[in-house]
Amino acid sequence: MAMKKIAALIAGLALAFSLTACSGAPKAAPTNGGAKAQGDSFVVGFDAEFPPFGFKDNSGKFVGFDLDLAQEVAKRNGWEYKPQPIAWDSKDAELGSGQIDCIWNGFTMTGREDKYAWSKPYVNNKIVFVVKADSGIAKPADLAGKVVDVQKDSSGLAALQDPANKALTDSFSTLTQVDDYNTALTDLTAGATAAVAMDSTVAEYKIKQLGADKFTVIDPGFKAEAYGVGFALGKEKLRDQVQKTLDEMAADGTLQKIAEKWGEQGALVK
Repeated sequence: MAMKKIAALIAGLALAFSLTACSGAPKAAPTNGGAKAQGDSFVVGFDAEFPPFGFKDNSGKFVGFDLDLAQEVAKRNGWEYKPQPIAWDSKDAELGSGQIDCIWNGFTMTGREDKYAWSKPYVNNKIVFVVKADSGIAKPADLAGKVVDVQKDSSGLAALQDPANKALTDSFSTLTQVDDYNTALTDLTAGATAAVAMDSTVAEYKIKQLGADKFTVIDPGFKAEAYGVGFALGKEKLRDQVQKTLDEMAADGTLQKIAEKWGEQGALVK
């Protein structure tokens, strides 16, 4: 009887192992560094409210400087281009799960150098404060005791949380984290906040759209940084494919042409 029980137990374990191996076992991670072949999809994660780098136009189409770059890279490699809007504070989860191939949307490299497989920097940026033109606020010190908006999980928030800027941030009555800069600028227009800490590249574009006479940028900015395309660690071969194409686009003038279309030619890394 004991021998039969042992035999049955062994058979059961063998069956369980077989089923696990066939269906539920995690698969080994690919070892090709994420490299893509012609016909593969290229899914670009971006914040859909971050003009001029990525946003939804009046017709409902996703457009922008970075999306034009990504689409051209996909075209030259024979990949299927797929723009994928994401919540900015969920970007790491999207990238880590493989839902997107990269984060390409005014993505700050500064302070994140070791967290991603980065392209070369291609745009220079700085973090600035935007205030209403008639606010009487002329310098960061004038924000003492006032409400300031910043986007969640943004480089602007990281800059304000930097120990070097602790005294400045501690002087605010409130630092409010909002989902996107459209919300922040609406707060500013309504008088719900005194200033918005944001990327200078986005601030300049938005001010042109909303009216240059309505807002002022407190300059110089309080943190300099650079933008790059971010890939998950381990996806260096895909990064290299994209970088090679970007280098070709820079050499043949396509990068400059796209930058001029979106008014970003002055910000390109030389």
